[in-house]
Amino acid sequence: MNVRYARKGLSSLAVASVALLAVGCGADEKPSADKPAATASTTQGGATTQGTQPVEEPAEALAVAKGQDGFELTITSAVRESGGFVTLKGALKNTSDKGRAVPDTVRGDETEVLKHGTSLGGATLLDAAGKKRYYVLRDTDGRPLTTTGLGIVSSGKSVPVFMQFPAPPPTTTDVSLQLPTFEPATLKLS
Repeated sequence: MNVRYARKGLSSLAVASVALLAVGCGADEKPSADKPAATASTTQGGATTQGTQPVEEPAEALAVAKGQDGFELTITSAVRESGGFVTLKGALKNTSDKGRAVPDTVRGDETEVLKHGTSLGGATLLDAAGKKRYYVLRDTDGRPLTTTGLGIVSSGKSVPVFMQFPAPPPTTTDVSLQLPTFEPATLKLS
């Protein structure tokens, strides 16, 4: 190979790299003023959430499941997401007269989930019509895509929670949420 052509190729590559870097950086773009900066915050019970959001008024309950030791799980949102999954949101409340630790059994008994502390990883959605059970999704490290780091919840207090599941077929509208130590709760998917 001729050295002259090799140098010409390297200089062309360098010019193209600089051009792509300048275009990719978006130096002319300014940050959007309407987007709040994402920060990590810790909620009651030690659960970590992303972003700072104003405290929302309690939404209407879609389903309420009572558990042992005075815990109550209220689901306020059950939404099909465009990525092929369902997100449930709500609150885990301690209705007893003293502070209690969230039972470890709610995380289920799968080895991968057990490594990541107390969570709602044992939750499942049951599609009775389709005869299928959907487990909480996991990330690539085996962490459940649900609220984690649940600890002690003070008397009368609640902790915001979420869970993500694979979406049942679009024809399925009614599912049963099942969580260890809690009674099943039927809810409609939107």
